[in-house]
Amino acid sequence: MLSYIAKRLLLLVPLLLGITLISFVVIHLAPGEPTDMQTQLNPEVSSELQQRLRSQYGLDQPLYVQYWTWLSRLVQLDFGESFATDRRPVLDKVLERLPVTILLNLLSIVLILAVSVPLGILSAIQRNSGFDRITTVLVFTGFAMPSFWLALLLMDWFGVRLGLLPVSGLKSLGYEYLSWGEQLVDRVSHLVLPVFISAIGGLAGFSRYMRSNMLEVVRQDYILTARAKGLSERTVIYKHALRNALLPVITILGLSVPGLIGGSVIFETIFAIPGMGKLFYDGVMMRDYPLIMGVLVMGAVLTLLGNLLADISYALADPRIRHGQQSGH
Repeated sequence: MLSYIAKRLLLLVPLLLGITLISFVVIHLAPGEPTDMQTQLNPEVSSELQQRLRSQYGLDQPLYVQYWTWLSRLVQLDFGESFATDRRPVLDKVLERLPVTILLNLLSIVLILAVSVPLGILSAIQRNSGFDRITTVLVFTGFAMPSFWLALLLMDWFGVRLGLLPVSGLKSLGYEYLSWGEQLVDRVSHLVLPVFISAIGGLAGFSRYMRSNMLEVVRQDYILTARAKGLSERTVIYKHALRNALLPVITILGLSVPGLIGGSVIFETIFAIPGMGKLFYDGVMMRDYPLIMGVLVMGAVLTLLGNLLADISYALADPRIRHGQQSGH
């Protein structure tokens, strides 16, 4: 198992390097530069000043030189300084926002698993029943619905019309004057809509994966043997069938991490949540190259770690995988 994990960790290095290279090239090929935000709106700025600003940011150098300079600093865990007026270190900005994004994504994953796994099992057990048909319609409706449109719809309904839930930020004005219990309720109420919007697509997909996996597993010979031995249906489903049906879901969960992190840009911006997604959006609008690359690298690391955890979980659940990897050495 240790050799399997070590091999997976070594593979992360070229993957991360490739991600940073492609991201760096694409960002710099996009129209607009950081200096445009400071010079285009000021007609008195001379071309000489524009060139000095480009030289100050290192934008006058060839792209491969810029990438090598940035990569050399990254190896030392130096993400550079933001091009914004505060000139703060990028790493400080990212670390400030990272806990919020991680919290939202963890809550989304918990909600996805807590709802989709039981829903998929019940749909498989009651195949072609009224419950199965209704959940199928609801699931595909949620899967097809654009998340940003659903977010605006729920904000209008629950926030504006009914006034039940807040529609922006993570806490209310005067939060520090509330009691401990009131602060907890305030935090939870601010998280309800963002977490639901983040999880809605995953709920649809995972419940369908779980249903199809269960339908395939319950047809296997060992399930028929367990039933023939007189075991209760609950034991057959939850002890024998569920573990094998969860194996593909574990892999898909790891692959869904990029979607969750990428979706953070949408709902954090809509709900004005001070997370990594909102920071990335602001960086793109300002053409803040170091900040954009810092957020992308952190997101890539989280994504790769999520996939690694999925692989490890899969290997723990199915010993044939890790033994096959080791025997292949």
